[in-house]
Amino acid sequence: MANPQVKVQYNQIFINNSFVNSVSGKTFPTINPANKKIIINVAEGDKEDVDLAVNAARAAFQPNSEWRTMNASARGQLIYKFAELLKKNTIDLANLESLDNGKPYNSSELDVKLAVSILQYYAGFADKIHGKTIPSDGPYFTFTKCQPVGVVGSIIPWNYPTVIAVGKLAPALATGCTVVLKPAEQTPLTALYLAALSKEAGFPNGVINIIPGYGPTAGKAIASHPDINKVTFTGSTEVGKLIMEEAAKSNLKRVSLELGGKSPLVIFDDFDVDEAVKIAHDSVFVNMGQNCCAASRTFVQENIYDTFVKKAAKLASGKKVGDQFDANAEIWPLVSEEQYNKVLSMIESGKKEGAKLEAGGSNVGDTGYYVYPTVFSNVTDNMKIAREEIFGPVQQIIKFKTLDEVINRANNTKYGLAAGILTKNMDTAMKYMENVNAGSVWINSYLVFAAQIPFGGFNQSGIGREYGEDGLKEYLEIKSISIKQ
Repeated sequence: MANPQVKVQYNQIFINNSFVNSVSGKTFPTINPANKKIIINVAEGDKEDVDLAVNAARAAFQPNSEWRTMNASARGQLIYKFAELLKKNTIDLANLESLDNGKPYNSSELDVKLAVSILQYYAGFADKIHGKTIPSDGPYFTFTKCQPVGVVGSIIPWNYPTVIAVGKLAPALATGCTVVLKPAEQTPLTALYLAALSKEAGFPNGVINIIPGYGPTAGKAIASHPDINKVTFTGSTEVGKLIMEEAAKSNLKRVSLELGGKSPLVIFDDFDVDEAVKIAHDSVFVNMGQNCCAASRTFVQENIYDTFVKKAAKLASGKKVGDQFDANAEIWPLVSEEQYNKVLSMIESGKKEGAKLEAGGSNVGDTGYYVYPTVFSNVTDNMKIAREEIFGPVQQIIKFKTLDEVINRANNTKYGLAAGILTKNMDTAMKYMENVNAGSVWINSYLVFAAQIPFGGFNQSGIGREYGEDGLKEYLEIKSISIKQ
């Protein structure tokens, strides 16, 4: 049940199974984006706090520690208990997520349910991670052993705080790693609640550590720490490059990155226009457009272009504004002032470069960080709004003629996170799927996610995969052993 008066129970750093103040004693405010008011001040982690967390994680990873000597099946049961506690506390987590992030309560509730399924999925994998026997040459018995990579530094964004925190924790825990996780400074509250649940589940001291703080301080300290074996980051491509640089300069730690996108959704004239308009609308405006794989380039075949634009503009218009706990609202706030200003700046860029504004195009009052759902037509590939990630409720509708043409244009980007196609012709769909440079391709649908499905990008949209069995590989080292017979 939605509750805007949800009580914040945890606002300290979590190290070695204890909530503590930061070494410096500093705090920072976390803001309700619907009204710009401070929810609570949160302990601000810095390099010294990261050092303490890494020491705790390193101690928990020692060869004879409780965590390292735990049976793999017991580790799986512990992760499953963690999942059950999330399920039990869904309402509190969803309310905190909405309060801190600004997304509607119903969406936050769905996010928590997805997080539960991710934990359950990886709980089942804990005792199914194993090596192979290899028929090597000579008088040798050769086999491989999968071992946890070690201490993992996880840095997560603000758009899906609970899901992504769990998406980092679950495979790390299943493989036997320990974790130091930094939530986004805009949305630290659910990660701290997860920390409390992890302690209740019974994870040993030091296995999970949560350090709220800022990217240039706490985030940099994680990326550059010499005693962290791997860093995993979800966020912008620009920051991903900085993470990779720090990882390389310090100890050449392993890196996995899930970064930005400018994902194309291609709509052919043989597909039902009304259904296409609805799919395209949902694919770009979900979470107020704050989605790394939002279909922010909507390519529409020329025969239906004008009809599509008219219907898309109508669907985006006349929506009710409300806060994250208003069940009747259809427009919710963006997460922060910084994001709000960026989106409005991108909208102005579209206007100045000659795109035709069909709907929205402005902010909603000044009470919170609200922006009207915005639709542009007559967008060309060279416009800023067609090239750069906006991360807001802005739809660019672009005209195309042929399949070969649109494949080339869809691939004309530095990104490669996701892509979609709507057509009744499966030959067309399969050719597009085969040739588009994207880690996820959705045919006659969009934004299909599950714990079992690997997710990640081509090009500058990232390195490595998360979720599914492939997501485990990022947390494992492979050791080859040969025994002379």
